[in-house]
Amino acid sequence: MSPVGLCFLFFFSVLVCHWEPVCCYANGKVTKACGSMKPHHGGASGQTTLSPYQLQTNTSTFSPGDQIRVILSGTSYFEGFLLQARDAAQPESASAIGSFTLTNPDRMQLLTCNNHQGSAVSQTSDARQTEVVVIWTAPQDSPNEVQFFVTVVAHYKVFWLKVPGPIIYQHGITPHPHQTTSTHPTIQPTTPSILPGPFTSEGCGQSKSCLLDPPGCDPEKDPHCFYMSMSTEGTDKTSVMFELSGPAEGYVSFALSWDTWMGNDDVYLCIKDEDRVSVSAAFVSGRTYPEDHSQSGLSSVSWRLADGSIQCRFSRPVKLTNQGRFDLDQGYFLFLASGHTQYGEIRKHSRQPLISRDRKLITGPPQVLRGSRSPTIMKMHGALMLLAWMLTGSVGTFIASFYKPDWPNQTLFGQKVWFQVHRGLMMLTVILTVVAFCLPFIYRKGWSTDAGVHPHLGCCVLVLSLIQPIAAMHRPPPDSNRRFIFNWTHSSIGIFTEILAVATMLLGVGQTSLPLPSPWATSVLIGYVVWVASLKVALGWHTKFAGFCLIFM
Repeated sequence: MSPVGLCFLFFFSVLVCHWEPVCCYANGKVTKACGSMKPHHGGASGQTTLSPYQLQTNTSTFSPGDQIRVILSGTSYFEGFLLQARDAAQPESASAIGSFTLTNPDRMQLLTCNNHQGSAVSQTSDARQTEVVVIWTAPQDSPNEVQFFVTVVAHYKVFWLKVPGPIIYQHGITPHPHQTTSTHPTIQPTTPSILPGPFTSEGCGQSKSCLLDPPGCDPEKDPHCFYMSMSTEGTDKTSVMFELSGPAEGYVSFALSWDTWMGNDDVYLCIKDEDRVSVSAAFVSGRTYPEDHSQSGLSSVSWRLADGSIQCRFSRPVKLTNQGRFDLDQGYFLFLASGHTQYGEIRKHSRQPLISRDRKLITGPPQVLRGSRSPTIMKMHGALMLLAWMLTGSVGTFIASFYKPDWPNQTLFGQKVWFQVHRGLMMLTVILTVVAFCLPFIYRKGWSTDAGVHPHLGCCVLVLSLIQPIAAMHRPPPDSNRRFIFNWTHSSIGIFTEILAVATMLLGVGQTSLPLPSPWATSVLIGYVVWVASLKVALGWHTKFAGFCLIFM
């Protein structure tokens, strides 16, 4: 084959096959991938969480030449896999044992490992599936113990490496315990059932504790109702039943937290994946992706995906030892969040989480909880900025623009009244702006990457606000021939800063951390800006042309 043909074949194989380009070819031969079983996906490493996929065989014993049915299945979809059989006594050996026969050649392909044709199986495309069935044939020189291994790719960089499967033994061989070398054990997932009907808010505060958004909504009637409930089970209260409901846009979740700051929280998720829902527990350390997804400790799992809402129910013991879960006999703040998913993986929540106003003892008496999606510190940020630029800053510029001729013979602390009022109001505006500017950084613990252009404009407003008083401290004397340059520059920067501040506020009222009622909140702000602008134009016209008109009257 020509060099051009070889290059085309190479790149075609990279597109078709998930496994390492240096060892995977369109003709089904694999070299390096046979030993590591690791896909080359942007340098990603395998997941450290428990695998949602498992291998099963239809028998635990075999004789040379027997055909064994091997099934790969999972509670969520996967896009790729690599399946092999190895000597259970030497699982790290790169040598594959036996050969496979395909049951669905359209979606699977045989691979050649160590010059052994058909000794591994992989996918032919990234078509999503939840189950794969193949037939493994035991060789004549088979070892006494054979173990199956599989690497499963959920989506590109999300994969579980070399998940161990069952061990089968030749007839007459006594099974004995094995030390697995894999650090990614499989889980035996609970089998969820379908809920018979939607949840209802009936009984909230009487038989169960509820957190609702908007307050008083009913998940049975409103698919946009965010609902969480919890109730103790049994007379000894050793377990708690949780219910969770929200719009079926992707996922809904809640977290138990020691404080109102995201991080180091116990998280529970209901994730939409095509036409099913997966339920899992996780842990969040800092503002990061949830870690250690697992169904361990959850029981009585059921879900419903209908009428535009996603709902799930599960039970959890009050105390779980050696699992990193929070004990439920203590008080926590509750976070309720939702967002979109892609290929069954969650994305950042699309709205600010709903946070309960007070801590709640999970096993305590039933009550209706109140919450807010706007943290107090972010409310202070918005209030201070609005106060600075809709009141003190606006009035300060009015004074400087139109009230210089007033109180001509009166002074205040040695300066003209208009100047002292203007200077006092503008210094207060700068102080309010600086304080308000710092609050989001305190809350976010850094720069917000999801706030769009709003924080960038805020930085510009802060810098320009600080320039004004610094420049005013170095202004020329009133009789200086350079005084007009300062007056023009000072006035221009002030007008530009005010316009920029208004634009920043208009973008700020739409931030998820300050969920003001929409659209009237924006309409009120626009109305105020139009009123102030109209008033300035009218007063400016009156100042410039009133005296001129009197001459001709």
